[in-house]
Amino acid sequence: MTVTKSVISTPVCAESAPAGETSRQHPRQLSRLHTRQGYWQGLGWGMLGVLMFSGGIPATKLAVAELPVIFVGTGRALVAAVLSLLLLLLLRQKLPERRHFAGLAVVAFGAVFAYPVFSAIAMQTVDASHGTLVSSIMPLFTAIFGAWLSGQWPRAGFWLAALAGTVAVMAYAATQAQGTLALGDLWLILACFCCGLSYARGALLAADIGSWQVICWALVFSLPILLPLCWYFQPENFDVSLQSWSGFAYLSIFSMFLGFFAWYKGLALGGVAHISQLQLLTPFLAFSFAAFWLGEEISLLQWWVAIFVVAAIGVGRKLA
Repeated sequence: MTVTKSVISTPVCAESAPAGETSRQHPRQLSRLHTRQGYWQGLGWGMLGVLMFSGGIPATKLAVAELPVIFVGTGRALVAAVLSLLLLLLLRQKLPERRHFAGLAVVAFGAVFAYPVFSAIAMQTVDASHGTLVSSIMPLFTAIFGAWLSGQWPRAGFWLAALAGTVAVMAYAATQAQGTLALGDLWLILACFCCGLSYARGALLAADIGSWQVICWALVFSLPILLPLCWYFQPENFDVSLQSWSGFAYLSIFSMFLGFFAWYKGLALGGVAHISQLQLLTPFLAFSFAAFWLGEEISLLQWWVAIFVVAAIGVGRKLA
């Protein structure tokens, strides 16, 4: 749901209200209180998801160094799908209703197939730090699809701030490629476009079937496609370094499984348009992963671009 200025400035707090007073509050006050609490809870869950997602690009760079690209893209999803199936069976979750199947198909397309595969292809030709900055365009796609699907549109100031951050990222990418976007950049943009759609659609589904259930069912429903793809594109030789397998394991467990638990819960509680902007914090976290895992040096320009897009989050939040 969209958080308005009146919600942000409302001084009502359940913890500070005297006993019995909350029940006597006007229904509109209670609605504002619940909205504000939902936003801050969503913010916390969203930050946890972003933290786990931030290692995705550097981990992909590690994995594709020695493993086949399509195997990395689909194999990470296959491992997560098996874990999801075990969890769903353990907790005896009911099969989603047929009316949810179309939405789960959208989630599977973007989050299970398109983003993992397209980003793996991109990371063959670009550095992890560069790819991280280009991937910062995803919040704009998520916000656009979220507003379109939910019918809740933030104010113009929010969109201007989000667009400014996105333009800065695209200008940086074009500068690094001598005036045009490189092929790896185009693969990343396409990956972010598809994943933004799946994030927004999954957030709406989370309200009906549960936050973690969304990605689990999307993964399980993808098993009939994931199995043959992984088998066909499996490595000729599994004697791969521990570094590459570690990157693959991170992608499978954190980026593809646990991260979605927190992320969809955050989107459902705090609103897609607002929580999606937390993704702009990814560069700071991902730079640390890239430097620690890959030994990449982060340029001053990359830091300035990251600072600018993060500032866009604060401005957009104020103007929403």
